[in-house]
Amino acid sequence: MSDTAPSDQQVITATRIWLERAVIGQQLCPFAAGPHLTHRIRFCVSSQRSGAGLLDDLDRELQALQAADPLECETTLLIHPQALTKFLDYNDFLEECDALVAELGLEGELQVASFHPQYQFAGTDEHDITNFTNRSPYPMLHLLREASVARAVASFPGIDEIGPKNMDTLRRLGHEGWQRLWIDS
Repeated sequence: MSDTAPSDQQVITATRIWLERAVIGQQLCPFAAGPHLTHRIRFCVSSQRSGAGLLDDLDRELQALQAADPLECETTLLIHPQALTKFLDYNDFLEECDALVAELGLEGELQVASFHPQYQFAGTDEHDITNFTNRSPYPMLHLLREASVARAVASFPGIDEIGPKNMDTLRRLGHEGWQRLWIDS
């Protein structure tokens, strides 16, 4: 890891490009376009360097999302470029995230989804292209409203097919196609 951290604006810009070109552009999440186009995604960059510090930021962001009007802020991306940069550490930390949601009494109201530049599904090789469905430019925690998830699930036929479809999309795209997504036209 470099001693020079990227600026918050660089982190947000890279994350927006990933959201637009991969998540929305490759239709990896059929529910992302709406909040993005209506500017209801909060991009929050944490300067924390430890899991303990990140947990404090997560606490603050969970409470802020819970208190926010969903018509103004539907979801939050808590991006942490300097904390939990190793995937296994990050993956272990997810249990602490769930425990914090429970401690705050937000189970059934909010949940945390995971994205990381080294994301690896159990049983896959680290270079398997299907891991890229959850690979983001920086480690991040995606804070979601359970009511939004429930509405999305109810309105989307074949919700169980999203994961397999995403893996097929990535297999068709391949590593070379994935790399082309990041070439500016």
